[in-house]
Amino acid sequence: MRPSSSRSLLLALATCLLACALGTWRWLPQVPGWLLGLQFLAAGVLAGVALSSGAGAGTGCGAAPRALQRRYTREMLVALGAYAALLVVSLLWLRHVQGPLPRALVALLPVPPIALVLRAMVRYVRGVDELQQRIELEAVCIAAAGVSLAYMTGGFLQAAGVVAVPASAAMLWVFPLVCGGYGLAKAVVARRYR
Repeated sequence: MRPSSSRSLLLALATCLLACALGTWRWLPQVPGWLLGLQFLAAGVLAGVALSSGAGAGTGCGAAPRALQRRYTREMLVALGAYAALLVVSLLWLRHVQGPLPRALVALLPVPPIALVLRAMVRYVRGVDELQQRIELEAVCIAAAGVSLAYMTGGFLQAAGVVAVPASAAMLWVFPLVCGGYGLAKAVVARRYR
């Protein structure tokens, strides 16, 4: 599969997931909030992966070798699929598990696939040339700074009593927001080097 067709497929899948989440939120208000969050999360992560895997491709500057792009896409899809499946299993199973240790183990089921996502990202960055590594570094820095600013802003608003966001919800959204911000930042940063 060509990188551009893989990117288009991922963006189409992300758009479908986003449409499903919006439709569920609008027409099925009785659906649990965690399911909507999962749909939005999956859409954001897929869009981030699609944008980051397509940024710089074919521009002649920092384009990753095709074999590396295929490996990265394959590793990300497997890890994200495992994450989505284990997250659903974990959330459903937590309703029936008692005791702190079993609950902790069940709650941590989705963590190993996230470690595989991070591993795929590191392997990708190590496999590209120096220019692409610079693009990756700038994109990660911009994403981390943007999410940190948003998280701090939310913290100040929470401390002032203006908003009330559950801590668990805020913590769970940090990594997906960094991934989505990374994909968007990478698309912008890569244009500077064309």
